[in-house]
Amino acid sequence: SDHMENIYGYLMKYTNLVTGWQYRFFVLNNDAGLLEYFVNEQSRHLKPRGTLQLAGAVISPSDEDSHTFTVNAASGEQYKLRATDAKERQHWVSRLQICTQHHTEAIGKNNPPLKSRSFSLASQGSANSPGVQRRPSQNAVSFFGVGHHRLPTGKRVPIMQPDHLVDVREMMSQAEGQQRDLIRSIECLPVSGHLTSLDQDLLMLKATSMATMNCLNDCFHILQLQHASQQKGSLPAGTTISWLEPKISLANHFKNGAAQNFPAEINKPASVREEQSIAEPCQLTREPEEINPDEELEDICDDKEDDLGAVEEQRSVILHLLSQLKLGMDLTRVVLPTFILEKRSLLEMYADFMSHPDLFVAITNGSSPEERMIRFVEYYLTSFHEGRKGAIAKKPYNPIIGETFHCSWRMPKSDVAADAGTMFFAHSHSAHSPSEQVTLPKDLEGQADPDYYTVKFVAEQVSHHPPVSGFYAECVERKMCVNAHVWTKSKFLGMSIGVTMVGEGILHLLEHGEEYTFSLPCAYARSILTVPWVELGGKVNINCAKTGYSASINFHTKPFYGGKLHRVTGEVKQNVTNMVVCRVQGEWNSVLEFTYSNGETKYVDLTKLSVTRKRVRPLEKQGPFESRRLWQHVTESLRDGDIDKATEHKRALEERQRNEERLRAETETPWCTKYFLKDGDGWVYHKPLWKTTSAAQTQQTDSN
Repeated sequence: SDHMENIYGYLMKYTNLVTGWQYRFFVLNNDAGLLEYFVNEQSRHLKPRGTLQLAGAVISPSDEDSHTFTVNAASGEQYKLRATDAKERQHWVSRLQICTQHHTEAIGKNNPPLKSRSFSLASQGSANSPGVQRRPSQNAVSFFGVGHHRLPTGKRVPIMQPDHLVDVREMMSQAEGQQRDLIRSIECLPVSGHLTSLDQDLLMLKATSMATMNCLNDCFHILQLQHASQQKGSLPAGTTISWLEPKISLANHFKNGAAQNFPAEINKPASVREEQSIAEPCQLTREPEEINPDEELEDICDDKEDDLGAVEEQRSVILHLLSQLKLGMDLTRVVLPTFILEKRSLLEMYADFMSHPDLFVAITNGSSPEERMIRFVEYYLTSFHEGRKGAIAKKPYNPIIGETFHCSWRMPKSDVAADAGTMFFAHSHSAHSPSEQVTLPKDLEGQADPDYYTVKFVAEQVSHHPPVSGFYAECVERKMCVNAHVWTKSKFLGMSIGVTMVGEGILHLLEHGEEYTFSLPCAYARSILTVPWVELGGKVNINCAKTGYSASINFHTKPFYGGKLHRVTGEVKQNVTNMVVCRVQGEWNSVLEFTYSNGETKYVDLTKLSVTRKRVRPLEKQGPFESRRLWQHVTESLRDGDIDKATEHKRALEERQRNEERLRAETETPWCTKYFLKDGDGWVYHKPLWKTTSAAQTQQTDSN
């Protein structure tokens, strides 16, 4: 082919999450089917720093930007590369794809069909035979003899007919059986020797095989859709075909022996002994503590989550973990490795969703029910960007039952949007004077400075199984508060993890007698074998029964075919007239576009919105079960990059929680929450503003 020329040049290569991107000189050797790279062009005559076999590889342009692409070799090795611009990326991708196709077809000519090949290890001899001892260059794919196929050249692919689809289904069933044989063969290997069941290449096969079968099932569904469209006409323009939920029920064969045993801990640090010696929570005082905002100081902690630290070195740990998981498995009781943790608790993450308190307080300043609903939607959509620390998916600490987190925010009253206009472009620079006098409870009088508003926040882990968190925030001066409870349900989805946020929140605007109910979207950690990233998905509804206004917001996940990342769309409407008063579209972590009923359109760049730092008490003033004090040794170890020490502290906390739970079960002692009370299926703050304000008004009426 005229396009089979050797090409070379500089590309950026993602080395690891510590070193990051580095310039390397790449050479595409078409004759040998190799992609090689060197430190620079001058070292080209030396041995390559790295080499990838392109036969059977997959070349994929990335969704992250227009410059990045990946080369996924059949061996499981991956190069993540970045060109200088989109044109150069297309040049490299097209040449690599041509070379890959050529050498893949060449292998197909020299290999028998897949159905005549065996995935069994029986033909390879016993574990001690020479046949099992791999040569250094022999990878797991070649060891198991995975063949490649190609369509006859020069022939047009016929339209898929129903009987052909039956044949495809039959071939997929055969592939499922071969995949099960593959897994059983791996698990029958010894745990030591030249080829073991914990070999990294074999773990890669084991971890990805189920995701591959799920992918094949999705592709089969697409073929069915295409066939249906040929019967009824083509699919409408702009149609996107999304990935489906798993439909293939694979056998429960993902067992890899007993759980990892850790050596007995000797000479534990004093901090670990302290973590294990904290008394049974119900023996501590469970009386609610009133936090004085004046004791809280502006947070100077700035733990950026820019990378995954030692993820490259811990790759085998991830593969070993994934090899034991099944599609749809609940991950609630699965202990994940420490190096993927954020340096904050889930309870603090909920607080970080409140990082724009000026927009929160401005909701009640809306002059009409329509404007207040629109303001709430505007605030709601701005909260997720700051709630995530960086683009890479990392997991906050699982809160210990009884764990709490307290903080507050202060903002000048002049920074809060006044009555007229929307929040982002109509900030008033004079203090807002509400038309209705706010009646405060006596115990809250005098706490608010006349020059600023204060928003107080408290969160508590009210249940361990299932894991349920309650959180509450209030602004006494503006007579508004929000109460929510969230049950986090996580599932393994192959090459991603899905977290469903089950629960409900209610925003109370007491000046207007309005309640706004809302839910939260699902979250997904994608590409967990490479560089994991976060996306949100699902439909969220916001309703106000009193005013008849509602909002419907869709967080769109990246479709399999077409579409963009992090897309969100929504609309606000009046239910009685069914009239849409506001539409929104854009990306929840970038730019949002709001179009209002008067024809006005406004854009919000979330990356440029000012963030108000939360105020927290110093560690020495925090209780033993407040998040930062509870996890302080884990956090310090993660900051120092000492993963082993962080794991030791984390395990001590989890072990203590299990012992306490066992003791409560044996003594039939119920758990006593501190700040939240069970209310039907939900949890409500013990002293919500709507109760204290109502009591104060009743007391004032009686005195008159």
